[in-house]
Amino acid sequence: MTQWLPPAILALFSFGLWGLFSKLAIAHIDSKSALIFQTAGVLLVGLITLGMLDFKPATDMKGLSFGLLTGVAYGVGCLFYLIAADKGKLITVVTLTALYPLVTIVLSYFLLREGINAKQFIGILLALAAIFLMSQ
Repeated sequence: MTQWLPPAILALFSFGLWGLFSKLAIAHIDSKSALIFQTAGVLLVGLITLGMLDFKPATDMKGLSFGLLTGVAYGVGCLFYLIAADKGKLITVVTLTALYPLVTIVLSYFLLREGINAKQFIGILLALAAIFLMSQ
């Protein structure tokens, strides 16, 4: 078994629970408050991870900057996800937002010059079809 598969499967289930717990949270509190408590949960995981690094994280400025940008993008995305989930059907909102890799793929293609083969292109087209089918 490849080394990336077990953590990828755990991430899959964690993100699935995240989507469900988000909807349950906004059923009881507003989306902005849910983001605050979600951020507290992320902070808890961050502190545990910091302890695993003996409180000595890497400090390369480029990596640090991109790490902070990752957190900002995640926080903004979570806020808009929670607002959308509050106003729409979770099935549709989750399907649409779960297609975020398409944004990464397009940006990687243009900015990082990563190639897309024919199978991947067909997968992208099918993902776009999924957006259409799930929004009906």
